[in-house]
Amino acid sequence: MAGTMKTAIAAALLATGAAPAAAQVAVEAPGPEGSLAGTFVAPAEGKPVVLVIPGSGPTDRDGNNPMGVTAAPYKLLAEALAERGIGTLRADKRGLFASKAAVADANAVTISDYVDDVLAWSTLARAVTGRECVWLLGHSEGGLVALAAQERLDNICGLVLIAAPARSFGDLLREQLAANPANALILADALSAIDALEAGDKVDVSGMHPALQGLFAPQVQGFLIDAMRYDPAAMAAKSSLPILIVQGGKDIQVPQAHGELFRKSQPSARYALLPDMNHVLKDVPGDDRAANLGAYGDPSLPLAQGLVDAIAGFIAGGE
Repeated sequence: MAGTMKTAIAAALLATGAAPAAAQVAVEAPGPEGSLAGTFVAPAEGKPVVLVIPGSGPTDRDGNNPMGVTAAPYKLLAEALAERGIGTLRADKRGLFASKAAVADANAVTISDYVDDVLAWSTLARAVTGRECVWLLGHSEGGLVALAAQERLDNICGLVLIAAPARSFGDLLREQLAANPANALILADALSAIDALEAGDKVDVSGMHPALQGLFAPQVQGFLIDAMRYDPAAMAAKSSLPILIVQGGKDIQVPQAHGELFRKSQPSARYALLPDMNHVLKDVPGDDRAANLGAYGDPSLPLAQGLVDAIAGFIAGGE
């Protein structure tokens, strides 16, 4: 399979008429029930390749989702890294978008399942590039997947954790819900549900506020129970791989305290604090929440200043 895929990718590169390090080629990897779909950008000669692991929810290979996020951060990042000769592979999540055939129910996918997909993609990336190892770049929830993957998989060069939660999923939900004053009337029910899920128990949401019925919908409770058993900071502390932690100072979803906790738990990690970067990797002026959220829908905004330099410099130093 690897030889056939390598030939197909080479043919696609020629068909684009673009330089190999800049061409974006559609690729597939095996999933449990059907193919996973992604986009590959070949590295320049002797340069590394990075697997981009997306964040939570229905996030596609470009970093967008149908809930109002059209900032395209992963696409922009792949293009910027290609200018440095660094290859990337980014993919639609199992059961979603062009990877829809991979599994019947995208809501039933667990962190462990996503690690299986990291294995499939990293195997493909190494096969078509000849590289001995692949860098894992996890954004938001993708950081947790990257940490879980490096505990199970070989041939990982190192980790880049961008806007990744350092605390457990349950604690992150508590933090995010409590941070919004509009949640005051539903907070008690939400906290009770989180406590139950952390204990491995499913909850009846039929009598809850509609917003909580969506957040804790029965079809996602299996995922939540699984996700809540991981402690990202502890996982980073045990890692022997090179790690770069990138934290945005304007991130309203994963606040700066998470980057500091990672930094404390793994002192050997490199830490890059980008003071104006928000959760979708864009710089935002001031502290206006509406302006911050507005950047989520603006693909014309460039990536945060210093982001690409931090990633490329770290990876170059680890080669």
